[in-house]
Amino acid sequence: MTGWLGPEEWAAVALSLRVAFWATLVSLPLGLWVAMLLARGRFRGREALNVVVHLPLVLPPVVVGYLLLETFSPAAPVGRALASIGVEVAFRWTGAALAAAVMGFPLMVRAIRLAIEAVDPRLEQAAATLGASRVRVFVTITLPLALPGVLAGAVLCFAKAMGEFGATITFVSNIPGETRTLPSAIYAFLQQPGGEGAALRLVVVSVAVAALALVASEALARAMTRRVGS
Repeated sequence: MTGWLGPEEWAAVALSLRVAFWATLVSLPLGLWVAMLLARGRFRGREALNVVVHLPLVLPPVVVGYLLLETFSPAAPVGRALASIGVEVAFRWTGAALAAAVMGFPLMVRAIRLAIEAVDPRLEQAAATLGASRVRVFVTITLPLALPGVLAGAVLCFAKAMGEFGATITFVSNIPGETRTLPSAIYAFLQQPGGEGAALRLVVVSVAVAALALVASEALARAMTRRVGS
């Protein structure tokens, strides 16, 4: 691949994989917790939480990027507080990962929530009756049965993070080697005379990575379903 892609193109591919990996990894624990709250929780504000979680799906990505910029820029209180401890996200690859995580989070939560709701609550109640704590019930009953949905949610988040453009370019711009992910690189090459070939190569890479991720997810989900069924 390094021979087929130029150095700038390869840098965009590597950065996109890095951003998508960390966006998915960091989102997963929070996604599990929020999905469990929405699936099993009964509390005031549950619908408001549901709206907030899914808002990035219906907002224009540019709006999400603008809100992130206003929140985490060095001039904002949150951005200044993070900068004081050495954490900078605006116009950094970490900011690209944050934007990708925000945009992919609703897809992850929705898939996991549906999987948890499909688990028979009577199994959880039976385990609780036998003295198992809530954490043990979740780890030994709910999570194994919902694991295919967890995997699907992680892959959806990863794929969304790989393809995120609007929020990312608004929040962290399009800096080569720092924030230029695959979609940003494709856009940049299309603006350059003679850049269509590089853009096409990156489109092929994007399709291939997305397809491989989906195939791997389906294979893992089937394997986990057979394991749970046995």
